[in-house]
Amino acid sequence: MQSNSEKQSENKKALIVNVAVAVIHYQDQYLLGFRSSAQHQGNRYEFVGGKIESNETAVGALIREVVEETGIDISDNVLVKLGRLHHDYIDKQVCLQVYKVALTAAQYEQHRHCRYGLEEQALTWVPQQALLAGDYPLPAANQTILAWLQLPTQIAITYPQAHFSADLDSEAAWLTYHQQHIPKNAWIYIRIKTKNSEQMTKKLMSMRPDIYTILPCNANDYDDTNHTLMKSVVLEPIRSEQHNEETKWSQQNDMSRQIKAFHLTHTELMQGFHASKDRDSKGQSKCSPLASLNSPLANFPLIVSCHDVDSIQAANRLAADRLQNQLPPVIAVFLSPVLATQTHTDAKPLGWKSWSSWAQLADMPVIGLGGLSPAMFEQAAQYGAVSIAGIRQFLLS
Repeated sequence: MQSNSEKQSENKKALIVNVAVAVIHYQDQYLLGFRSSAQHQGNRYEFVGGKIESNETAVGALIREVVEETGIDISDNVLVKLGRLHHDYIDKQVCLQVYKVALTAAQYEQHRHCRYGLEEQALTWVPQQALLAGDYPLPAANQTILAWLQLPTQIAITYPQAHFSADLDSEAAWLTYHQQHIPKNAWIYIRIKTKNSEQMTKKLMSMRPDIYTILPCNANDYDDTNHTLMKSVVLEPIRSEQHNEETKWSQQNDMSRQIKAFHLTHTELMQGFHASKDRDSKGQSKCSPLASLNSPLANFPLIVSCHDVDSIQAANRLAADRLQNQLPPVIAVFLSPVLATQTHTDAKPLGWKSWSSWAQLADMPVIGLGGLSPAMFEQAAQYGAVSIAGIRQFLLS
């Protein structure tokens, strides 16, 4: 005989609504519908989409819903999976399967003046900047999608300091090179791999206030007494005798705003995952320590590195735990290596076919890494990449 808790669990599962969501855009213009006050989560804007029927795939439902709601046929467009989101609205649970859909110029011209959809719902095209700024309130389950949409199509990675070891002053050489070769307004993963990486990172961010950074977590170093890179960059004022206190803190706040995410290596991710499994076996907290409200990483989004199916599953668990604790999301996965690289010659490349099949398992956007160049983005998108990253060819020549 079932207990009341078992019955409640089964009832909750029965109430899960699977929804296909199309983030439709043309360049920086995004298409939104508006929910009437009578609808669930009414008087809010929403992306186009609807319920996935029992006999449908997510992509099939997406194509059908977009045609039914807007008249736009996206069956020949590239549909890039952004991720999957589970959200509990108390009265019902939803699982959103989210895809980004880039329209052609012809499709946009045909539909950009339509103010109402085929179901009489209001439609509007909005600039990406206004959308990300929150000017168009979305249902609660959609908030993570806005974090995903901030990802650029390409991310540059710095050389380690050892790359300049032949120079008499490798630190100065590293700083000078990257100050001159990082593209303007670029997202850059700062990976230095030396003991003085903290100061070098702060110097580069100060020299290039236009860049947006991904910083290493160094998760194994976090404790109450250790000054980590994150703590020093975000919390400590800049030491400078030529500026007054107000200017120091203003500069420091500007620097913290440059940080887009912290990066977990494959090893750090799996250690956090196994730590949470150990807790499970003892009947304690089931949440990953990296998703704890007390974690030094609690205020920032994360990007994680994955090299196999197990690590993708760990990333999915971490993402779910952080959402459950209402923390900033895991905004992406670096999945690598796609192709052979000069720096990791011993790593067997996945190839696009295997890479794509693994990318479909992730509940968040996937970034291609390994042997790629910026010119390969369209090819990567065909295989499911939201972004691509690298060192050599992603820095200015």
